[in-house]
Amino acid sequence: MAGFVDVLLRGLALCGQALAVGGVLFAALLLRPALRESAAARGHLVKSLALTAAGAMVVAGAQALSLAVQLSVLGDATAGWPLAEIVGTSYFRAGLARILACAGLVAGCMALWRRPERLGWWVALAGFAVLLGAGSAWTSHAAGRLGPRAVLLILDALHQLAAGAWIGGLLHLTVSALSRAEVAWSVPLLKRFSTVSLVAVATLVVAGVGLTLSYVDGPQAFLGTSYGVMILTKVTVLGGLLVLGAANFFAVRRLSEGSPVLLARLRRFVEVEFGLGATVLFVAASLTSLPPARDVVVERAPLAEVGVRFTPRWPALTSPKITEMPVDDRNAPRTAADRAWSEFNHHVAGLFVLGMGLLAVVHVIGRVTWARHWPLVFLGLAGFLLVRNDPGAWPLGPLGFWESMWYPEVLQHRVFVLLVVAFGVFEWLVRTDRLRVPGAALIFPLLCAVGGGLLLTHSHAGLNLKEEFLIEVTHVPLGMLAMTAGWGRWLELRLPAPAGRLPRRIWPLAFTLVGVVLVFYRES
Repeated sequence: MAGFVDVLLRGLALCGQALAVGGVLFAALLLRPALRESAAARGHLVKSLALTAAGAMVVAGAQALSLAVQLSVLGDATAGWPLAEIVGTSYFRAGLARILACAGLVAGCMALWRRPERLGWWVALAGFAVLLGAGSAWTSHAAGRLGPRAVLLILDALHQLAAGAWIGGLLHLTVSALSRAEVAWSVPLLKRFSTVSLVAVATLVVAGVGLTLSYVDGPQAFLGTSYGVMILTKVTVLGGLLVLGAANFFAVRRLSEGSPVLLARLRRFVEVEFGLGATVLFVAASLTSLPPARDVVVERAPLAEVGVRFTPRWPALTSPKITEMPVDDRNAPRTAADRAWSEFNHHVAGLFVLGMGLLAVVHVIGRVTWARHWPLVFLGLAGFLLVRNDPGAWPLGPLGFWESMWYPEVLQHRVFVLLVVAFGVFEWLVRTDRLRVPGAALIFPLLCAVGGGLLLTHSHAGLNLKEEFLIEVTHVPLGMLAMTAGWGRWLELRLPAPAGRLPRRIWPLAFTLVGVVLVFYRES
């Protein structure tokens, strides 16, 4: 449970850090010089500083909670908490330094709200932002390596600062420069930001390559360990980010003060770019819970075994009985009955999703009116998952409903069930025009994107690294397809006509492929 919570807190902290670091650079390099050129710059600077302070407060809160989680794990009911030993660790000192840096950022932003011309506070903000990134590096794998680690710490800090400058800067850009009412203000700011983001991306990639070469020692480490596959996942999502970023970069170069339609399209693509960037940050957070691939030697999965998991096989639609399952011992080694139970669950769930995907395709392409009710199938899927997800927990197993919530895997599965219900209810109401609240249609794509991101950070607690990896590796394509469906639907809704036609056709296909992957899922 503590590991799962710590990953979520670290992902939240990385998002807040990106907002804070990106805000400092955006305000200092782009908004501050524009104060003499535009009357609108002052208002945008205040908004950007407020976002920066909010990001810093998120980091401080997440870091404090993370320290508390670590303290609770190390504490003992009889011996108490080893406070002296904990305070003496580099992890605690780095966490404290990050909290202090956040306090400095908030104070600096408050000072510059009133008097943005104070150069000393700008220098202080830059220093606090660097301290924030350096402190985060000291809580990463780089700080735990044996032998010389200065280069790794520098690369990690540069990697995180560059990610903040790019991903965090995107949100500040959306707030400050992508307004229809201020096209003349937006164009020059967009062009300056595209140059800054280009430098940030180059730094991000170079530092990332250096870290990867240090932590992953070959193709088998990439494809045979959880750490390696998460790196590949991160690179894949980053590749999508780069494609979007490149498209936006060239669009900015074609932008003129008389092109509000192109500016509106650019805003929608930047929204998706930021969403994918936030997913990358949570994937990066999940990497901290995994041992580097270089250190996993004995329990690496052979490439042949990995290939078997992705080899299609006719789905088995028979399930073991609950009496055949080792429900009384959650730490017992997985048996053939466990694997058969899990495969049955995935296959039946795949049939539900495949049916919904095909109905969505028919509704979009064939324009069959009754097919718009496809989201109601989600409710049947949710009921099936609630009963079958965890045989050792309520309603089939010996663990009660609330008691089972203390197990991270069960809690994650319950969260997924809630997401499934939310998918069904909201999208059906939207599709049938029963819910006409502005923004209601965006619930479905957001939940798709969040659900896909959770799949990419989802982990099975246990001691068998190889077996855990062989289960988790099959979740990667599911997470990627779910995010494709979510952001495709987002663009369909948000892009001005007729630009939304292509995303309108892409997302139902991605949704259908989720069902196909589930139907052919295998653990043996």
